[in-house]
Amino acid sequence: MPSPTEISVVQLSRIIGLPGAPMLVDVRPCDDGGSDRHVLPTARQMHSETAPVWAHSFSGQRVIVYCRDGGDVSQGTAAWLRQAGIDAQTLEGGFAAWRQANQPLLCIDRLPARDQAGRTTWVTRARPKIIRIACPWLIRRFIDPTAVFLYVAPSEVAAVARRFVATPFDSGDGIWNDRGDACTFDVMLEEFNLKTGPLSRLAAIIRGADTGAPDLTLQSGGLLAISFGYSRMFKDDVAQLDAAMPVYDALYRWCRDGTEETHG
Repeated sequence: MPSPTEISVVQLSRIIGLPGAPMLVDVRPCDDGGSDRHVLPTARQMHSETAPVWAHSFSGQRVIVYCRDGGDVSQGTAAWLRQAGIDAQTLEGGFAAWRQANQPLLCIDRLPARDQAGRTTWVTRARPKIIRIACPWLIRRFIDPTAVFLYVAPSEVAAVARRFVATPFDSGDGIWNDRGDACTFDVMLEEFNLKTGPLSRLAAIIRGADTGAPDLTLQSGGLLAISFGYSRMFKDDVAQLDAAMPVYDALYRWCRDGTEETHG
């Protein structure tokens, strides 16, 4: 049993990707495995020795800190966070235990640079329907919970990307676009190493809705209709994204642990 200031791998695995999931902080030193190009989903890499300086940036949030093995590096960092009034725990067994349990790991090779506030910034075409809502959902739930999304006129995506140091997606610019039969959501799963069973199941639903193949899954046609409905309900694209996030939360939970349930 983990102590009150620890969380087990099993406990953490059940809440990653869900609304309200804790912030994850990776404090593995570079000479102790921190140079590994994988982190836990949504984890932000920070230096443990400067915890007193950056602790305030997590004020008001629940934080899970992990190092290589759950030892002094993560426990000391979490103690500093708690000293600053932050609800902080450590991951029992650390990164090694998570990897040994074959839990998903996020490849950070394709992760865009963060701004001074620690956020990644993305830009795409205005008036989203499916992919331009689904990909932001994936990013905020599994890659960067603080990510910012800019919706602009299609002709201005490239210029806005340059001027505001934003990463374009589903726009024809950059690497984040359809590839053959794979839609942009599929590409993100592949590049970020997030092809888990539930996310791959969700990807098929999204692909069917997005590529004119609503019969690909039983759920694709419904997602297509819901997405068109949301696009007519909202003039503001960011408001539409915020409102539609629960749709993908619900689909993900069904894909993760609800597929066997029936209803008469």
